[in-house]
Amino acid sequence: MTAEETVVPPTGAQLGAARKFVKAHGKPSRAVVENIGRAGARVVLVGADGALGDVVVPSVATGEALVEAVEDLSPATWDAETVQATKIGPEHRRKMAGK
Repeated sequence: MTAEETVVPPTGAQLGAARKFVKAHGKPSRAVVENIGRAGARVVLVGADGALGDVVVPSVATGEALVEAVEDLSPATWDAETVQATKIGPEHRRKMAGK
């Protein structure tokens, strides 16, 4: 983060989406914050049941603030434990393939 950057707090909608995901997919859920360039950052959510979700925010700092603000959402990286916790079903694979 440069000196000119201002941390934009997550919006109510972004917080609500993450909280709804945790409620629907179990505690604890994990969150991996990924930089997606000019578009900001993607907070990839991995539920206790293995479900995937995401929330797009304006910056990595905003994503980290979102993870910190949501109860039962733990910061994570794409380590072996997080990858093995995901369960990608046929519907999600079709969506990723653009079908």
